Amino acid sequence: MNTLRMKSWSPYVVGALIGVLSWFSFATADKPLGITTAFEYTAALTERAVTPGLAQTNEYYRDPEKSPKVDWEWMLVVGVFIGAFMSSKLSNDRTSQTVPPLWAWRFGDSTAKRFTGAFFGGALMMFGARLAGGCTSGHGISGALQLAVSSWIFVLLLFASGVATAFLIYGKEGANRVRSNQ
Repeated sequence: MNTLRMKSWSPYVVGALIGVLSWFSFATADKPLGITTAFEYTAALTERAVTPGLAQTNEYYRDPEKSPKVDWEWMLVVGVFIGAFMSSKLSNDRTSQTVPPLWAWRFGDSTAKRFTGAFFGGALMMFGARLAGGCTSGHGISGALQLAVSSWIFVLLLFASGVATAFLIYGKEGANRVRSNQ
């Protein structure tokens, strides 16, 4: 069987490959894996294009190390999109479903409501990632691999808050529906 056409891979193999990718990131760029900085840079570059004078007054971007740019992290974001697209094509695992059954059960089958919820959920996650000083790839992969205490605390709180949020949104009935569909 062609590995690239499989619908799912062993989590152990994927974990090992992510570890190798992290080593490669440190070896070639001397940076940990991370994605949220690319979105911060994109917002700053947009601000600079729209209001050039205002961006120059922001002290954060005066540091040459933090100056907004299209760099390897931005290319990682592009690679994630391209990789996900290629994976869905190769494995024939792309769905046209826009509203998952659990969401439809809880909130109805409105595509607009689903997209609005996804947008605001993503914005909230991005805010949290910037507030925490890193995202799941920055803390959960790179930081945890370096045995950073702050990253291990982040990972524990990430999973705990994910479970709590799922129960707040879907309740116990939602968990039972997920179990019955497996």
